[in-house]
Amino acid sequence: MNKNIILIGMPGSGKSTIGVQLAKELGLNFVDSDLVIQSHQGSTLQTILDSEGYQALRSIEEQELLALTLDNDVLATGGSAVYSDKAMKHLKQQGMIVYLDVDFEEIKKRITNEGSRGIARPPGHSIEDVYNERKTLYERYADITISNNHPIPIGEIAAKLQTEDNA
Repeated sequence: MNKNIILIGMPGSGKSTIGVQLAKELGLNFVDSDLVIQSHQGSTLQTILDSEGYQALRSIEEQELLALTLDNDVLATGGSAVYSDKAMKHLKQQGMIVYLDVDFEEIKKRITNEGSRGIARPPGHSIEDVYNERKTLYERYADITISNNHPIPIGEIAAKLQTEDNA
């Protein structure tokens, strides 16, 4: 199996939740790029958005992703990671990109803290606008797509990834 798994998808798609469980199941480390950013910046994503704007957050995210060297890791990326072609190419060289695909209606149900979640988007863009804009990007970079509208047993996801990696 490829030593690293990189999870991409919308906020609310389950990247962090599944990432932790998948790392445990496969005996890998777990890295959450949003937490890396917050640790290095000394503030929350929402604070960065409020004080510097969404483009600054995307730029910081790109730099943090380009600086990552993965080694036996499951990486949960921020939802906006796919806006950086350079960062995505860097991550693709290091592992398998897995898109956790969730329908918009389900995303709406899952995102209950939209105002404080730190979603990098232009002023006036709704979650639906962001979803429609990003979906194509997620599909472009994905090595494999897993539908996560309903909870999937982690063992099933792990088996699918191992099968895909051996294909």
